[in-house]
Amino acid sequence: MPKILARGHMLLRKTLVMPRLVNLDYNAEARMPGDTIDVPLPVSYTAVDVTPAGTPPTPNQTTPEKVQVVMDKHKHADCVLTDPDLMKIDKDKHFLPMQLEAAIDACGKIMSTDIWSEYKGVFGYAGTAGTTPFASAITQATDVRKGLNKQLCPKGTRRFVLDHDAEANALNLAPFRDASQSGDGTVITEGEIGRKLGFDWYSDDDVPTHTAGTGASATTNTAGYAAGVKTVTLASAGTGTILVGDIITFAGHSQTYAVTAGDADVSNGGTISFYPGLQVALAASAIAITLKASHVVNLAFHRDAFALATRPIADAVSFFTGGSTISSVTDPKTSVTLRLEVMRQYKQTVWDVDLMYGKKLVRPELACRLAG
Repeated sequence: MPKILARGHMLLRKTLVMPRLVNLDYNAEARMPGDTIDVPLPVSYTAVDVTPAGTPPTPNQTTPEKVQVVMDKHKHADCVLTDPDLMKIDKDKHFLPMQLEAAIDACGKIMSTDIWSEYKGVFGYAGTAGTTPFASAITQATDVRKGLNKQLCPKGTRRFVLDHDAEANALNLAPFRDASQSGDGTVITEGEIGRKLGFDWYSDDDVPTHTAGTGASATTNTAGYAAGVKTVTLASAGTGTILVGDIITFAGHSQTYAVTAGDADVSNGGTISFYPGLQVALAASAIAITLKASHVVNLAFHRDAFALATRPIADAVSFFTGGSTISSVTDPKTSVTLRLEVMRQYKQTVWDVDLMYGKKLVRPELACRLAG
């Protein structure tokens, strides 16, 4: 069992992208499905003038904000191994049966897909919907970098994850490909962009496509909304829908917003919520709302934008195994925990791989979409 789990982790290191790039720095306590882990968020302060006085000023008593990551994902895949398979696993240090590889890969794949599903809260946006980026220049990368800088994203540990079409375009660009311009021959020798423009670059099979709502001619009602507001009411005008995950803009300023709640039929009015809060006040009149079209969600982000917690399940089986043998191993490099349960049947053995995790976009300002 330790050999299988170790080889399974080696497989996941090669195939998983997003789980290796997001923040996994949380406590390693065993948890049960449904438990929560608190992720603290930084508090903003304002420096003020020093005024000498007989008594010191009252210190700030700001309570740090916390975001909860719910351990609500418990996934498994199983396969049947024959006795000859087990003998070969024991004798060959590199051998892992294809069916067991597929079971482990399935668990990793669903975790990666679940992390990607959090993109819907990312409001930063660059590129052109429906057009694969990097067709002729690297300007989309610098546009994304500018957007993250304006969103006050720290410059360390930034990642850029592309679908394979966008990566293929980028690999053909001289500033990325030519060692004479990039100072790095990795693209030619390994087919990897590496670190460029302040990002570590990756490609991933699981990059999603956002299917946008069909809303047209949508407007707010005439109530007017102050800066900072995160919910507006729509007028019963226009056609189509506005959906969670859509990127919208309001007439009068260029800030992009991600719709976070309120799938709405535009013709029936209703409300939508979005993030961030309004950057400018909206006048007491019908303000036009524009939707970005459906797009591939290539994503640039700081590792702290997303939180992933993966834990060994609390050892309730220590007093009852039902005849099974159970073992868990946490990979020291990825922090991903795999659990393996072995159940003996007639002349064969069922091997069941599972993992438990929670994920969340905790700091949307640290990410930006590059539409494709």
